[in-house]
Amino acid sequence: MMYRWHRRIAAAVVLPMLALGMAQPAFAEGMPQLDFANPLTTAQVVWGAVIFLALYLLLSRWALPKAADVLKLRSDTIAGDLEAARHAMADADAAVAELTAATAKARAEAQAAVNQATEQARGKAAAQAASLNERLEAQLKEAEGRIEQARAAAMGALHQVASTTASAVVTRLTGQTPDPARLEAAIGAALAARGG
Repeated sequence: MMYRWHRRIAAAVVLPMLALGMAQPAFAEGMPQLDFANPLTTAQVVWGAVIFLALYLLLSRWALPKAADVLKLRSDTIAGDLEAARHAMADADAAVAELTAATAKARAEAQAAVNQATEQARGKAAAQAASLNERLEAQLKEAEGRIEQARAAAMGALHQVASTTASAVVTRLTGQTPDPARLEAAIGAALAARGG
């Protein structure tokens, strides 16, 4: 089969040249390079056909398949690189989305922790304030009770001092001992007028 194909190529190349050789008288008049009566012209045409055929066979059998292989390899490499780039880009996009989600989650957890810590601090502060207020209230009531006791004691002592002093003053001024009931009533009225 290969032999038939080469015969066809040879026939396609050589037959037109022979036809040119047969048409020699028509072309020989104006174009000396096509004078096939000259053996050099015929040899050049035959060698040109042989060289063309050899180059054709060399290119079709060896050079062009290698060039096609190189082009296919290059195309496959480019396609593989583009596919790898697409996968890398998809992976990068997925990583960015995952990082964004993780950042948002961490931010939400941090905000929740801050809110919880703030609420706990507020609760502790409120409990401490309530405890402190209760202690202060108890101390204030205790102090008021002590003040009231001290006032009552002072008022009792003042009443006693006032009774003794008034009795001594009246006795000295009048030379008589005053009536204790009237003296107590006068001292009581005086102390009541002063808030005692």
